[in-house]
Amino acid sequence: MRILVVSDTHRKHDNLDIAIERVMPDRIYHLGDGEGCEDYIEAVAECPLEIVRGNCDFGSDLPAEVVMQVGRHVVMLTHGHYYNVNYGTQMLVEAAKEKGADIVFYGHTHVPEVTYEEDMTIINPGSISYPRQDGRRPSYVVVDVDPQGDLHFNLIYM
Repeated sequence: MRILVVSDTHRKHDNLDIAIERVMPDRIYHLGDGEGCEDYIEAVAECPLEIVRGNCDFGSDLPAEVVMQVGRHVVMLTHGHYYNVNYGTQMLVEAAKEKGADIVFYGHTHVPEVTYEEDMTIINPGSISYPRQDGRRPSYVVVDVDPQGDLHFNLIYM
């Protein structure tokens, strides 16, 4: 199974469309700040989709977070703003552990990150539309789930 993980599209879909075409995912995880474009994202996805609410998703009834089993792992999806991720991931990691997750995906900072802390994998795909890291290249993450249920992560820059 192949999963495309994106965040912070902010109503700008060109790079999302390109990423979907390149990756041909079996699932898509959107980590918030689609700004009311869930219907568009769902229409172009052509696969199961999980979307969480970001700080710019005003009036949305999307969930603030989703926790689910993926392969042999428990994964938490969140935008991250409720966990003050602009100041580090300590609160995020603690919340993910409390929910039984060993992998957490978040957005909000627009800066890509793949790190490992103790028994937790922490992943931010960056922003596919408005990147903020040095070089400001749009980015996303591809997750491949192998037959044994292990997850393999690839951070892609456009």
